[in-house]
Amino acid sequence: MHTSSAAQLHTTAEIASQPDCWRRAITLAEEPEVVAALPAAGERVAVIGCGTSWFMAQAYARLREDAGLGETDAFAASEFPFGRKYDRVVALSRSGTTTEVIDVLRKLRSNVPTTAVIGAPGTPVTELADQVVPLEFADERSVVQTRFATTALVLLRAHLGESLERVVLDAEQALFEPLAADLARSEQFTFLGGTAWTTGLAAEAALKMREASLSWAESYPAAEYRHGPIAITDEGSLVWVFGTPPVGLDLDVAAVGGRWVARDRDPLAELVAVHRLAVEVAQLRGLDPDTPRNLTRSVILDGTP
Repeated sequence: MHTSSAAQLHTTAEIASQPDCWRRAITLAEEPEVVAALPAAGERVAVIGCGTSWFMAQAYARLREDAGLGETDAFAASEFPFGRKYDRVVALSRSGTTTEVIDVLRKLRSNVPTTAVIGAPGTPVTELADQVVPLEFADERSVVQTRFATTALVLLRAHLGESLERVVLDAEQALFEPLAADLARSEQFTFLGGTAWTTGLAAEAALKMREASLSWAESYPAAEYRHGPIAITDEGSLVWVFGTPPVGLDLDVAAVGGRWVARDRDPLAELVAVHRLAVEVAQLRGLDPDTPRNLTRSVILDGTP
């Protein structure tokens, strides 16, 4: 099967642009209209998305609660609990056309304040949300999301008051350091969230491996790994942890033959390294990550625009 070289891929270019996008998002988070659009301290908030955006919502929700800024829930848009009361609902959507997100915003209209963080302005989501934070500079041509999702999370982390310059520097390091040659030849990939907020990042890492390279990839909270998932680990497995792992887990993985990866840098920067790995695995397998099997840029159901 013919594939483009890594240098020619839209996916590769978008992965490489993440540090620049993150810097723009950090600056954007300070603008008064953006501050006003995003959740205020003390608000009870729900964050929705589909696929990658849902996993970013999970990470943000836990970070916001842990920062003491208010109860925050994350839902796949299709699972939104309309019977619950929230002060604000935040929707994450790259395309602005995803049916499930549109359905939630339409049903909430005039009942709950809504904010959309979006990659493509002028789309149905922007017409339904009360306030919009456009990240058009992070929009993508690729089907597989990378930079929009991470840029949205950087924006939200900056709004929480985090200092993120080290995060950007870590991402630059993740882009340029060589990947160990044997990582891409793993037969099975397990990603673990070592801290509560990184469980969403682990889920996103597994999704990237499945989407781009059709890999057998799973994700779990790190403390849950011993409770069953370790059964699949063997000499062909790569186990990659985001954040601080439970003490001794690396030894457990080594004892059953798995390859262990854990680094002392921001977990979001680690996701950038996984983006690179997903492209490398795809190309080793003769796949084109710019055109992943069975996927489109946006899921639009029943003719909804």
